[in-house]
Amino acid sequence: MSILQDPRVKAGLDRQFAAWRRLTGAGGKTLGWKVGFGAPAAMTKLAITAPLTGYLMAENALPSGAVCSLAGWIKPVAEPEIAVHFGADVPGGASDADIRAAIAALGPAIELADLTFAPEEPERILAGNIYQRHVILGAPDAARAGGKLDGLLARVLVDGRETASTADMEANTGRIIGIVRQVADTLAAMNETIRAGQIIIAGSVVPPIFVQPDNGEVRFALDPVGEISVRFTR
Repeated sequence: MSILQDPRVKAGLDRQFAAWRRLTGAGGKTLGWKVGFGAPAAMTKLAITAPLTGYLMAENALPSGAVCSLAGWIKPVAEPEIAVHFGADVPGGASDADIRAAIAALGPAIELADLTFAPEEPERILAGNIYQRHVILGAPDAARAGGKLDGLLARVLVDGRETASTADMEANTGRIIGIVRQVADTLAAMNETIRAGQIIIAGSVVPPIFVQPDNGEVRFALDPVGEISVRFTR
């Protein structure tokens, strides 16, 4: 069964897109889209067949090196991700070749989320836009057009200490081309489309980092593309 046939997912997307349309109707700008709960263990726990899709608003983007206040947050999480930058629209049902042709660049991203409730119900998770709070983006690398991942190394440093690394950008997320297709098909079902100039952040390439009260900085180096960071304050 397609994830879009899951009544829990459909109900959650209806609620999520109603909120998104209110934001855009009030002048908000869509930066792009995100996926969540795409790791095999997470999909098994939620009994879903593909990652969940959410939206990113430009107003919630932070520059690299920004200081993010965690006042009022319940359970802050930082997720180092690949940002897929699009130079052309991607409609539902797009082929692998069409998707690759639409990918203009790749770059590093850190998503900040706040787990305000236990992730147990897909409808509630989707209605809350998959806990999304902020995103930090690095410079896009046009040499990675088409979704080229060869030679990349992801390293995560928390307060200067390396805590995780991987040379397999898809081990924790699934295939990036498949992720783009899933988002495109989800948006098509909601009468929307991935647009040129938008991005998708494709899921955490390493296990998510639960930010502790004494953490000062999370740095994500996507070698050789570049690195980004975010600092925290209570």
